[in-house]
Order: sequence, then structure tokens, then C-alpha cells
Amino acid sequence: MPIIPPRLDDRSFPDLVEELLSRIPGHTPEWTHARVGDPGRTLLELFAWLADSILYRANLIPERQRLAFLRLLGASLRPAEAATGVVSVHFDTEVLQPSVSLRAFAALRKPVPFETLDELTVVHLTAEAYRKRPLTETERQQHASMLPRLAQVYGLDPKAQHGFYATTPVFPLGAADPRGLDLVTETVDGSLWLALLAPKAEHVVALREDLTKGNGQGPRVLSVGVSPVMEVPALSELLGARGRLPHVWEVTGTPAADGLPVYHRLTVVADSTQELSRRGVVRLLLPSDLGAPVNDVRADARAGLGDRPPRLDDPRVAARLVTWLRLRPSGKPERFALGWVDINAVEVDQRETTGGRLIGQSDGNAEQEFRLPSGSVERATFQLFIEEPGAGYREWRLIEDLALARRDEPVYALDSEAGAARCGDGVRGRVPPAGAQVLVARMRSGGGAAGNLPPGSLKDISAFRVDGSPAPGLRVQQPEPTLGGRDAETLAEAERRIPALLRHVDRAVTEEDYRRLAASTPGVQLGRVEVLPRFEPRRRRDGVPGVVSVMVLPTATRLEPPYPRADRPLLEAVHAYLDARRPLTTELYVIGCEYVPLGLGVGITVREGFGRETVVQAVRQAVRRFIFPLPAGGPTGEGWPLGRDVQDRELYVAVAQVPGVASIAGVNLFAWGTVTRVLRDPRRAGATADVARFTVEPPAPSVRQAEGPVNPSWLQLKGSTATTPVELSIADWQLPELLKVAVNADGEVPTMLHGIGDEGSGGMDSSQAGVAVPMVPEVC
Repeated sequence: MPIIPPRLDDRSFPDLVEELLSRIPGHTPEWTHARVGDPGRTLLELFAWLADSILYRANLIPERQRLAFLRLLGASLRPAEAATGVVSVHFDTEVLQPSVSLRAFAALRKPVPFETLDELTVVHLTAEAYRKRPLTETERQQHASMLPRLAQVYGLDPKAQHGFYATTPVFPLGAADPRGLDLVTETVDGSLWLALLAPKAEHVVALREDLTKGNGQGPRVLSVGVSPVMEVPALSELLGARGRLPHVWEVTGTPAADGLPVYHRLTVVADSTQELSRRGVVRLLLPSDLGAPVNDVRADARAGLGDRPPRLDDPRVAARLVTWLRLRPSGKPERFALGWVDINAVEVDQRETTGGRLIGQSDGNAEQEFRLPSGSVERATFQLFIEEPGAGYREWRLIEDLALARRDEPVYALDSEAGAARCGDGVRGRVPPAGAQVLVARMRSGGGAAGNLPPGSLKDISAFRVDGSPAPGLRVQQPEPTLGGRDAETLAEAERRIPALLRHVDRAVTEEDYRRLAASTPGVQLGRVEVLPRFEPRRRRDGVPGVVSVMVLPTATRLEPPYPRADRPLLEAVHAYLDARRPLTTELYVIGCEYVPLGLGVGITVREGFGRETVVQAVRQAVRRFIFPLPAGGPTGEGWPLGRDVQDRELYVAVAQVPGVASIAGVNLFAWGTVTRVLRDPRRAGATADVARFTVEPPAPSVRQAEGPVNPSWLQLKGSTATTPVELSIADWQLPELLKVAVNADGEVPTMLHGIGDEGSGGMDSSQAGVAVPMVPEVC
């Protein structure tokens, strides 16, 4: 039978009152009517209330014992994880304001408390991002007669291929682009251009002077927020240090006498992006010379040509231009994708800072514990001072375990989740002197799932200048969601960890250990974890001794493609958590799955009395749920099993179970990629010779994105006869991804599919590289 800790007494207040009333005839038979409001009934209810309070405290004994057991194991409850993000701060007025330097830990209190993590200099500029977009094939055909003439106008070889471009804004109104802009394939010059604009045209000169002279103590620093788009790592890629993107920041200065632009390479003061390997802020030191090349073609006919900044054909925007900031990769990377770039940026997290607060007084006893003002405390920034006779307040050092402390060493242990600091016993750590005051000099606390906010949630900021005075009116722009927030662990969740903790002692040894530890990785939410022992993903080999591969998928609620894919930060977080707990001789890989593109054509007839579109939609949902990789999907409701082939006969059954389906004309399977028919493995369960079995080599993501809206590469998988069963082979590290479902309710089975459910990216052909040539506007 299951071990369920019983309550010591499960009687409630009504039960106690009822029991007391039932005893009246045996003790006072003359009391025949104990009505509500009677003084005697009131006394009985009072005694029942007192007994109920005592029973409540008695029932806490098992909980106290469980907490004591967790404490003996050293398994404290996990604190809340704080959500993090990057926001940009701007002046909330068009009246010209001098640049202002803000203190760190400025408060963003709504809808949940956030704080900035660094100092920030806010300049009264806005940034509009542009790219030199290559012309599409349609535009090239439309302007076929004009392009050679443009080359002649600019004195270029009309027979050579040139990078004709159109100035195109990106990240409009500061919004992020989840797909990302690839500077390598989606621009003609491999550059992102930020036009730094003044509020009004008459402010340009004043702002250039403000930026070049700084605050009197040195040059001005410009904070630029960057969010790179990281590709999902391939199975063959090792999860070591994240790949960095070498790059160059440049700003335009006063143009040369011949009108050519002058570029100043900027010095990076601080870089929390770690060379664009993660989302963060780059702080750039501005030079003493800022300017912008002539943009008006009437003053300079070569405006926007070659290495010049993109031409702005809107005179209102061009009149507000202070300078151009350019970001370009150094070297020749295969991909350089950005999801968002803006100025006046700062990192934030979901915590609040308190400091200078007395939390108690020592009584001179050993192992004293002092309660902090709140729980879920950030360990890295916590500072505790304790008063010492004749020396004032002295900072004590945080230690992981007091058992490691030396005799009389001024150290303490911190329970981050509960918000408690515990001192030593004189043998392991010092005992605070009797009467000594305990002071929290600095404490940052908070976190939780409530901090995972969608874009645009954070709008207001309460900040102070570096000198302590209140900052003027500012507004916040949040382009991307804040991520990483997680609630503190409850006692029930910690109790569920006890059996696993006793089994593996926080070490990954068995297959179940890897699965449980990966699922409990702090700060991530996983929808599925699979362990592939002895599978080496780089060579797709099974049976390799000493190798363990852990496949993880994030949570998802939509059944439509694209299916959930583990991004690089998620894989790195799980890998870092497992790597510290694996045996020394184990070679560990943390991977996502490789999806095999799949299309279906289903022919049905609809039963009388059912709506045609309703049944068609229900069939689509049924087959999508049947193929889905996460729990609630799949044949058994646990997601599509690894290594299970997709069989058309199983899909027949899934479609037949949909209410309203009268008959099934057939189910056709379609593959997208390199298709090969293979022999049926006789060792597989239920193997028969009359089954058409196919394998598919999925195309690279870049090839898939380059496909047009009509994709001719869908291939129907056919057997030797119309009745031959068809199967799509799925390897142990693969899962099917249902990209397209075509349902015909007229009893005919679709024999071809169009499209794959996503649009092409329209990348630049390599033959277009050359001199960047701007297209003239349609109206001059």
C-alpha cells in the first residue's frame, strides 16, 4: 500500500461540536434542547474552537519532521529564479534634454518589480535601424531597363553584377524580430545601420556637441542593446563555450573634403553579450568627432553608393540625422543574425534591492539563525555585517557549508529560499558576540514565474541620477519577453525529490537519474526528456561505451508546426546542470531532436448530420495530436515514441476515430528531402515483406527557408500496389514533424502537396555582391 503520512487527528470544528452535542444525553439528560445561541451551546462551541486550534498545531508535527529531514539531508528548498531581459530607456518629451547618467538598480515596479543592473547614460536620441536590402527577383525584372542605366550614372561597369539595394527599415518602432535579420544573406554590404536621430532637426548640432564633449569627466558612452538569434545546435555540434561573433562597431564622423564618409572604429568599454553570443548590452566609447555624409542626391549624386551609409529618401528623417552607427561582422561568417538592436539599453531582472537594515541582535549562543526581510535572496550580491567590540561593523563571508569553516572564522551560511542567515558554533565558524547587532548591508530578492512578461509590459521607470537627484521623465521600451522566471520550490515538490536524492545523491548514474536531474534543471521548463545511452550524436552511432545523450524538448501548447525545438540557451543550461553531476568517465551530450518533415493527404466522406468544415478540422487536429512529440500527443498520450516508424495504417485508425467520418478513401504519406526506399528489417517486430518502407534525409534549415511558396520537393511515398502498407522510417534520435495536412472531404485522396507551412526568406544570391547601388525612389 502507498505510504501516506496520516494526520494525527482529522476532526474539524463541526465534527468536534457534533461530538460534544452527542454526549449531552449521557451527562446532562435534563438538557433536552441545545439550540444555537444557548449559553451552554456557546461554551461547547468555544471548547471545540480551542480543541480545533490545538489539533491544527499537532498536525504540523509531521510537516516539521519532513522539514527537519530535508535539513538533515542538506536539501534546502530551491529559491525562486528571477526573470531577466533587456529594455531601452528614452526621454518622454520632444523638448531637448541634456544626457543624464542613472544609478544602477532603478525600479520598474509594474506589473511586477524589476530593477536595472547597471548604470546607464540616457542620451536624447532615438535609433532607427536600416539595411541595404537586395532587390527581389520581381523587382529586378520590373526595373530591368533601369539597372544598367544606374550603373552608367555612377560610372560603374554596366556588364558587372552590382549590389542594387533598397533602403529598408528593420526593427520598426524598436520592436524585435523573432526570425532575425541575417546580415550575411539579407544585406548587400553585410552591415546593420543605426541612424541616430534627434527629436527635431534644430537639435542636431546641440546633440552632436553633447555626445562629443561628454559630461566634462570624459567622453560619452553609448549603451547599445543587442539580441542575437542563435541557431539550434546540430546533433553533431559539441556544447562547449557558445560560439562568438567577431564584429566591428563604427560611427561616422565629419565627411572628408571629397564627400567620402569617415568612419571611427569604436572602443568597447563593456560587453555583457560576450561578443554577441547572448542577449545583453554593449557600451561604446564615442569619439570627439561625429557627423554624417550628405544624404541629399541634389548635393551629392553618389549619396548611398558603395561604402556610404544607406540613402534616406524621407527628408524629414534625414534632417534629424545626428550620425550613423554601423555594426558589421569581421571575417566571413556563414551567418550573423540579429533579432533586435537599440540604444540607451540596460539589462533588468525581477528583483528588489534593500539595504542598511538591522535584522537582529546576537544572544551569544551557537548556531544562531537570523531571519531576513524576505526570501528568494540572490546569493551573489548579499552582504552581511556583524558588530564586533571595538571594531564596529565587519563584513562576514558567505560560505556554502558551515561544516567546511575553520575555528572562529567569521563566516555564515545562507538559506536563499527561506531568507535566513546561520552562523557557526565556535568550532565550525565564529559565534557572534552577545549583544552584537546584525546588519544587512545589501540584499536583492524576488523572482518567480510572474516575471515572465510579454513584450511591452514594462513601461515606467523610477530612477535617480548618479548624484542622487531624481531623474526627469523617462519611458521604457521592452522589445522582447522577459524569460527565466520560476517560482520557489514548495515543500511538496521538495519531498518528491527525497527518493531520487537518496537514490542518486545528486549524481547521474542510471538512465532514470539523468532523466530526473535534467527535468529538474533550474530556470528551464522542459516538456520532454529522453535518455539515449551509448548514442554518440556527432557520428549518429549506437553502442558507443561511456557515452550518454540526453534529448530535451521545451514545453509547447500548440499542435501546429513548427514543433518545439530546444534552443542553445536551454541546451547549455541542461548540459551545465548535468555536467557537474555526471561520472568523470562519462561523455555527455545534451541534444535536441532531429525532425523528419512529413506531409499527409487524407480522403474522407462526412457522415450525414455533421458539418463538413467541422469534421475536416477535427481530422486535422486528430492527426496532428497523433504525431505530436510532447505528452498529450502520440499514440499513448506521452508524445510520439522515439524510433517508432510512421505507418499509414495507424493513421487510418486515428482518422476513423473522429466523430462524423463516414468512410476513409485513403491516407497518403509525403516526405520532404532525400527519400530512399529500404528493405524491411526482418528482425523488427511484425516484419513482413509486402511493406514499402522509406527513409528520409531532412534538408538543411537554410535550404528549407530558401524554398518558395510552392515547394515541388514533396514526394509521395508509394508502395508497389495501391494496397501495400507504407511506412516512414524514424531513427532513434528523430521525431516526425507534421508540416502539411491536406484533407479532402469528397472521398478523393490528395496526391500532391503545395507549400510546407512557412514562407521563404528571400536570401541574396552570391552573384549580387559588389558595389552597393541605391535604387532611386519612384517619385522624385
